[in-house]
Amino acid sequence: MMKGWQRATDAMALGRVRELSPAFYALSPGGWRDYVTLFHLPYTLWHLSYVVLGAAIAPNVHWDRLAASLAAFLLAMGLGAHALDELSGRPLKTRIPEEALKAIAVLGLCGAIGLGMAGAVLVTPWLLAFICFGAFIAPAYNLEWFGGRFHSDAWFALSWGSFPLVTSYWVNAEEVGPAALAGAAAAFFLSLAQRTLSHRVRTVRRRVSGIEGTVRYADGGIEAIDRGWALGVEERALKLLTASVVGVSVAVLLA
Repeated sequence: MMKGWQRATDAMALGRVRELSPAFYALSPGGWRDYVTLFHLPYTLWHLSYVVLGAAIAPNVHWDRLAASLAAFLLAMGLGAHALDELSGRPLKTRIPEEALKAIAVLGLCGAIGLGMAGAVLVTPWLLAFICFGAFIAPAYNLEWFGGRFHSDAWFALSWGSFPLVTSYWVNAEEVGPAALAGAAAAFFLSLAQRTLSHRVRTVRRRVSGIEGTVRYADGGIEAIDRGWALGVEERALKLLTASVVGVSVAVLLA
């Protein structure tokens, strides 16, 4: 009888493990919650902060240009790129219809390109180079074109870290100065740190069915480990880094 009770308990625990959400910010699936989840809110705020930081370290801040840059990257990354990513394998397990995801991707990317084209006319035609790169890397990265050649940690850090910062700096300064290069390097390594931390988080949440074992400490203490133990440090670090990057970018802009 005890064995039967233990098997039932294990089955219930396994069921709970399998129901773990695909991301710490993912809402329960279904309806409008899927669209909120699709937005990847913490990471979208993180990478939009690079847009703010790029404008803030430029010699002069043009608030209208900053607003347009934020809108463009919000459309391209927050909507377009994330919709493409969900189309490629459903990593967030949303129930959003495929046609709706395609529409979100097209509208997001086209909206961003439209804003960029307006900037090329009103500010500088050099923005066309940034538009071309952005229009290429969003589908190339998220749909894993060319055998996934552009779907790597380095390309992630370059595309979602350095690129937003340099683009925003250029829009405001119409050149790339030493501050932009230093900021691009910082955004690259911060994004690489994000990718490094989130790699195991994604693996544990989306591919691991269970973790069992114990940690034995030098003082004789014993701690059981499970998926929560494996996720705890990385996810806490990701949340703290998100708040830090957003806070730093706003502080520098206000300064």
